[in-house]
Amino acid sequence: MVKVKSLLGFSFIVGIIGFITFFLIQISYAQPGNEGHVVVPEPGTLALLSTGFVGWMVQFARRRFLEFKRIFDIFAASIGMIIALPVVFFAAIVIKIVSPGPVFYRQERVGLNGDTFYIYKLRTMRLDAETKSGPMWAQKDDPRLIRFGGMMRKMHLDELPQLYNVIRGDMSIVGPRPERPIFVEKLSKEISDYPKRVEVKPGITGLAQVWHKYDETIQDVKKKVKYDLLYKREMCFMADVRIILRTFIISARGKGAR
Repeated sequence: MVKVKSLLGFSFIVGIIGFITFFLIQISYAQPGNEGHVVVPEPGTLALLSTGFVGWMVQFARRRFLEFKRIFDIFAASIGMIIALPVVFFAAIVIKIVSPGPVFYRQERVGLNGDTFYIYKLRTMRLDAETKSGPMWAQKDDPRLIRFGGMMRKMHLDELPQLYNVIRGDMSIVGPRPERPIFVEKLSKEISDYPKRVEVKPGITGLAQVWHKYDETIQDVKKKVKYDLLYKREMCFMADVRIILRTFIISARGKGAR
């Protein structure tokens, strides 16, 4: 009996969809002419209609996924903050002992649709890290690192405060890494697809971070952009889960950071 009801319900839904589709196809035909016969359908109109319908279905599915992704982000970030609290507390004590100055620091980054926000991190470099050099990426065996700073970066402990950014809605757990405005402006001129990265909410980890090495050249950035755009096209819950699991493995091995 339950199977019969399910089948009837499914048939009803299919019937409704079929009726709507038939109606939409009908209105894509030209109106009857003066002779009383119906003019042949306009292929361009029908193609546009079918494309619009498929596009609407894709947008609907994407909106539902983004809503679920936001719920997952809040849940995961809340649990993560509770678990990470002792680690952050211990790291804060170490930073205070080995380096004068604040434990945390914030830095302006470019987020969704080009809007800027402040990202939060545990401080792993000296206070004067960019006083003379200006904005620059981290280097291998970076001399600006404080004591134990390199270890914290290899284990990605400095990224833990970004769980707060996730709860605020600035970031997601998974997404393209947010970059500083000065680098976004520069790289957008050198890489044509670079601005497309901001069409997705940035994340703490991402496909590019778990499958490519740290940026050393403009070619590395171009490869990461390809990964970011691939995630933008194919993002789904299972992709996020796989990226998160691989992030844990990489963090445990101390890879992917400097």
